[in-house]
Amino acid sequence: MSLLDSYRRNLQNKREELTRLQSNKANESKKIPELSSKIQRVTDSISRTNSASTIRSKYSEIERYQREKTNVEKKISAIETAIAKKQKEIVDEDKKIAREEENEYKKRSKEMEKTKLAYNQKITQIDKTLSKHNQLHAATQASLLRLQDLPDKIIVLFLAANPIDQEQLRLDEEARSITEMIQKSKHRDSVKFESRWAIRPMDLLQAINEFSPTIVHFSGHGSNQDEIVFQDSNGNTKLVSKEALVQTMMASSETIRLVFFNTCYSRNQAESVVKYVDAAIGMNTSIGDEAARIFSSQFYSSIGFGLSVKKSFDQAKALLMMEGIPEENTPELFVHEGVNSEELVIVKPT
Repeated sequence: MSLLDSYRRNLQNKREELTRLQSNKANESKKIPELSSKIQRVTDSISRTNSASTIRSKYSEIERYQREKTNVEKKISAIETAIAKKQKEIVDEDKKIAREEENEYKKRSKEMEKTKLAYNQKITQIDKTLSKHNQLHAATQASLLRLQDLPDKIIVLFLAANPIDQEQLRLDEEARSITEMIQKSKHRDSVKFESRWAIRPMDLLQAINEFSPTIVHFSGHGSNQDEIVFQDSNGNTKLVSKEALVQTMMASSETIRLVFFNTCYSRNQAESVVKYVDAAIGMNTSIGDEAARIFSSQFYSSIGFGLSVKKSFDQAKALLMMEGIPEENTPELFVHEGVNSEELVIVKPT
């Protein structure tokens, strides 16, 4: 039984007790007129007799009636006191009930507010879930559309320069390693590897126009003055500035999505060229022959499995670490503003 039910039961009992007291008072009050009438009749009879003994007897009777009347009046007074007390108890019980009803109301209101808040939170969570679902659905649709827009086959244009007046690099091993890793990849039929050697400045645009590559890969030397080493007609060093390369990419970026500078000190070239292509990779310092070969071959292997540019980049760095080559922090990846490298997939799944 709740506290409120207990108060209400107490109130009902006290009201029943009050009713009994009021009934008792009414019954006792009826006795007063009767006793008064008896006293009056006896008093009247005294005037009609001369017998002293009769008179004494009548006065004794009157005194008895007076005592009875006094007792009745005292009893009525006691009942009235009990009635007043009971009425006060009823008022106090009413107050308790009112307070408890108010507490119950506040408690219910609080619970309703809590339930309402929980409901609103649930609705908000459902809305967020639906919104997230819609976003994921839209992202999935966008990813599918991007995959549909990919060409059935991409061309990786490998451009190598190894001037006779420079330290000789094992660029042929890098090209062979990349070719082998592409051939082992899941979507090997979607990737075509083309190479041009002893590259001269005039050969760059010729090769880009000839193959319309998706990826342009520079392999060879670089200078700490933001230059890439090409060859002149005699096979000696020909330096090409960062600005010239950026201008070339700007004029040729219709199909090019990624430029890979596998040359020393090429970070700034990569950072600049992403104004015109989706992504670029460059080296923030010099990079060893073996590191360049392992990093690039793993990168193209991952690309050939349909992975994103970011995941392919991370896997290539991981392989350097597994091979114990401490140059994993040399390559840097840059992307065009608004492009998410984790969603940038270049090879269309077969």
